[in-house]
Amino acid sequence: VQLQASGGGLVQVGGSLRLSCAVSGSISSIEYMGWSRQAPGKQRELVALITSDGIIKYVDSVKGRVTISRDNAKNTAYLQMNSLKSEDTSVYYCNTGYRDYARNFFDAWGQGTLVTVSS
Repeated sequence: VQLQASGGGLVQVGGSLRLSCAVSGSISSIEYMGWSRQAPGKQRELVALITSDGIIKYVDSVKGRVTISRDNAKNTAYLQMNSLKSEDTSVYYCNTGYRDYARNFFDAWGQGTLVTVSS
């Protein structure tokens, strides 16, 4: 299973970016998809998560500015980030919890995509 994240880049404070994460491979079902981030010298934190049941969670610092969504047909998750702040600067990682056709559960991570918010 591979996760391909894209959409990072350089944006000014107040700007917007949309990250995408496409999951491919031998997958029976996806239980959840999420985005985490890690800034230099800081621990990785969960930014947003969306489950197969449509349950959505956000870290408090992004509520009202960030929207997570998914396209089940494409096994792709999106993270729309608006009103970006300098403290949003991080490497963003997507991950997914999925089941293979033997119903084994796995948690997989993609490569990070860098988001830099400049003032």
